[in-house]
Amino acid sequence: MSSSNERKILTEARRKGLVRPADFRGIVNPSAYLARLARRGALTRVGRGLYAVPGFQVTGDHTLAEAARRFPSGVVCLLSALAFHGFTTQNPSEVWMAFRSNFTPAAMTVPVRAVRMSESSYRHGIEKHRVEGAVIRVYTPAKTVADLFKFRGKAGLDVAMEALREGWHERKFTMDELWQAAKVCRVQQVIRPYLEMLVSR
Repeated sequence: MSSSNERKILTEARRKGLVRPADFRGIVNPSAYLARLARRGALTRVGRGLYAVPGFQVTGDHTLAEAARRFPSGVVCLLSALAFHGFTTQNPSEVWMAFRSNFTPAAMTVPVRAVRMSESSYRHGIEKHRVEGAVIRVYTPAKTVADLFKFRGKAGLDVAMEALREGWHERKFTMDELWQAAKVCRVQQVIRPYLEMLVSR
């Protein structure tokens, strides 16, 4: 096998943190190079089709980084966004990710819970964060709360109410940010009584 290709892969792994075969479209059969480097100990296999240099520090958001690498069009949402923003100490066993309504993620090798959203809802309130070399797209706290009310049948109304209370008390969002997100998600009437009760205290 070409040592120049191996050097390219190792350089990219050091730069990005996590790499996968799709990162090396200019190399024929990158999976074979990655597997060989892993067998030699030059790389460590950290997930199916995901590799890192030895000693790479895996963070608490490792599964988010892994999911972001596999599904770059996905946006971390609902329970996973809640945990990312520190609204809760619970760590979901799946990565909740939003996709456009006409997109279905192909190989669900990462534990991803797909949530389909309309174009306007999907595009609203996306932040970008870098974790373990991967760019993670996650909804803002305000959009996360609005989404929790929108998908209360999936996440639970009690979770949505708690997120609203905690986010408001910890000033994770402004009233304007929350109301704008509620409009986009079309949950103004659903969220209004809980919001009025909250601000009246």
